[in-house]
Amino acid sequence: MSGTERITYADYLRVHQLINLQDGGEEGAREISLDEHHFIIVHQVYELWFNRVIRELIDARDILAKPKVPEEAIPKMVASLARVTEIFRLMNQQWKVMTTLTPQGFLAFRDHLGTSSGFESFQMRELEIIIGLGISGRPGGMDPLAHFAKLAKEEEHGKIVYERLLKLSSQPSLKEVLGDWLARTPIHGSSAGDDGDEEVVNSYVSAHLDCMRSANSAAIERFAAVGQDSEAVRNRFAMSIKSAEEFLMPEGNVNRARAGLLFIESYRELPLLSWPRTLVDSVIALEEAILLFRTSHARMVERMIGRRVGSGGSSGVDYLDATTKMRVFTDLWAVRTMLVKRSILPEVESFEFYGFSKN
Repeated sequence: MSGTERITYADYLRVHQLINLQDGGEEGAREISLDEHHFIIVHQVYELWFNRVIRELIDARDILAKPKVPEEAIPKMVASLARVTEIFRLMNQQWKVMTTLTPQGFLAFRDHLGTSSGFESFQMRELEIIIGLGISGRPGGMDPLAHFAKLAKEEEHGKIVYERLLKLSSQPSLKEVLGDWLARTPIHGSSAGDDGDEEVVNSYVSAHLDCMRSANSAAIERFAAVGQDSEAVRNRFAMSIKSAEEFLMPEGNVNRARAGLLFIESYRELPLLSWPRTLVDSVIALEEAILLFRTSHARMVERMIGRRVGSGGSSGVDYLDATTKMRVFTDLWAVRTMLVKRSILPEVESFEFYGFSKN
C-alpha cells in the first residue's frame, strides 16, 4: 500500500471478515441463535489470544535457547512471559462471560458441535508443546499428536496442523532451554566447564543439605518443647531430606540445573542473580495462571453440562479436572520445599563476582 492510500480502522483490523465468521462452520446453511453466536465468539476470542501467546512463547524460548544469553535479553523475555501471564489471567476471567449461557441454552445447539472438542484446539496443543508438556504429563494417555494424525488423513487443514505440531515437537521446549540455562548458573563464582566446577557444586549441595538437617533438628526441638514430638513427625523431616537428596542428586550425581536453581532461590538478593530470579518467578507466575485458567474452565463446563460425556467423547469434566494437575515446570515448584532461611546458609564465596562489595 502506498503512503497516499487511505486505510480505515475496519480495513486494518479486517473487521468485515471477522464479524462474518460466526456461522458454526456451515457458511450460512442455518440461522445461528443468540446463544450459539455468543458461544462461537467467546471461543474465537480464546483462539486469537492463543495465537498471540504462541508467538510470545516462541520468542522467549528462542532467546533462552542461545548458547550465551545476553544479559539485556533477559528483561525482554521476562516482559514476554509477563504479557502471556496477563493474557491467561484475562482468559480466566472470560469464562465468567460463558456462564451467562444457561445449561438449556447450550443444549439447544450442542448437537451442532458434532464430535468437535476443545481438545482439538490445535493452538492450545501448540502452546503446551512449546512450554514442554509431554505425553507422560497428560491425563488418561491423551495424545494430541495421535489425534491430529487421524485428522490429517481426513482434511487438508488437519494435515497442515499435524505438520505444525510435529515441527514444534522436534524443537527444544521452553522447559528444556530453561534447564540448560539454569545449568550454566555460576555457583560460588564457578561456572559450568570451569576447572574444579564439579567439586564446587558438589560441595555447595552437600553444605545446603547440612543446613536443611540443622533446620529440621531445630524444628523437631520446637515440636518437642510443646509436647508434639513424635515418630511420625521425625519421619516426615527425615523424608524431606531424602526427597531433597533425590531431587538434587538423582542416581547419586548432582544435577547442575537444579543446583543452579537452588542457588538462585537461596541467594536471590545478589545483584547478579536479580534478573535470573525474576525470570524464574515469571515462569512460576505463568504456570500458575495456566493452572487457574484450566480450573475455571472445568468449573464452567461442570456448571454448563454437569458430568455428562464430552462432545468429543471424552469423560468431560473428569478429564478437565485431571488437566488441572498437569505441571510442566515441576523443578521450579519443588525447589521451594528445600529452601532454608538465609541466616543459616553459608556465606557466598567470590562475593564480589555477584555484584556486592564487602567494603
